[in-house]
Amino acid sequence: SYNVAALSSTSTHATSTGKLDWSKLSSIPFHIACTPQGCMELLDRSGVVLKGANAVVIGRSNLVGLPVALLLMHRDATVTIVHSKTVDASTIVARADVVVAAVGRAHMVHKDWIKPGAVVIDVGINSVDDPTAKRGYRLVGDVDYANVKEVASQITPVPGGVGPMTIAMLLRNTLNSCSRS
Repeated sequence: SYNVAALSSTSTHATSTGKLDWSKLSSIPFHIACTPQGCMELLDRSGVVLKGANAVVIGRSNLVGLPVALLLMHRDATVTIVHSKTVDASTIVARADVVVAAVGRAHMVHKDWIKPGAVVIDVGINSVDDPTAKRGYRLVGDVDYANVKEVASQITPVPGGVGPMTIAMLLRNTLNSCSRS
């Protein structure tokens, strides 16, 4: 049986520690986590050329940050990982052609962090107080969407961007698991 959500210690450990033969990605004995897969699918379906691109992943979690960075490297992007201890993160992010924000801090990434024409994938999902909302809060990403969309060539919204792709990848993994058994 396969863990279709790919949240097992085997899949996250192998992906995040580099113990994966990337040349045999289609025949590995486990699934890649759904959210990193969803990010790559969004980039592919949007026609983003990754080979030679300068990509920055904000966040280094075993579930999203590190696997996305490895998947981007596998596609020949030059990848930099920015995290809480990175000095002058905004300057590093501002050089990126592709930005994947997966840190869990509402609106951390501002317009001046993004190079004009960059592609921005916002994985973050954060609740912020909003007295005008029915529930008293609303969901936002790690990226200040309203302002960043003015400079980005492509950007995912929150909600409605990476989340639905994560679900789609869960369904893909389920189908692939059925065909493997």
